[in-house]
Amino acid sequence: MKLSMITIFCFLILGVSSQSWGTFLREAGQGAQDMWRAYTDMREARYKDADKYFHARGNYDAAQRGPGGAWAAKVISDARENSQRVTDLFKYGDSGHGVEDSRADQIANEHGRSGKDPNDFRPSGLPDKY
Repeated sequence: MKLSMITIFCFLILGVSSQSWGTFLREAGQGAQDMWRAYTDMREARYKDADKYFHARGNYDAAQRGPGGAWAAKVISDARENSQRVTDLFKYGDSGHGVEDSRADQIANEHGRSGKDPNDFRPSGLPDKY
């Protein structure tokens, strides 16, 4: 019973029908690592107006892994933005604070996931290391 539920979940939610499970899960794991690397680089860089670049880069790198990486990038990006909305609600009340920033982050996320160049969001002067 549990195995059939897991299988149904993966077919319906994960969309793993055209490739092997192992490939999809490996890509998802690698995509999650790409997202984490972009996040840690963003924290390390502490560069003004670089947030959108790191959003786009993490999603781009993850999506380049394949469908599993793109899935991981979408899940992680959506979870991050949704959790930020909740914390903003507690921090600022129902002021709408952060809504525009969250929308802009999601635009950068989708830009990267769709295979477009993350450097479109790169601020001038950001060190080449990133």
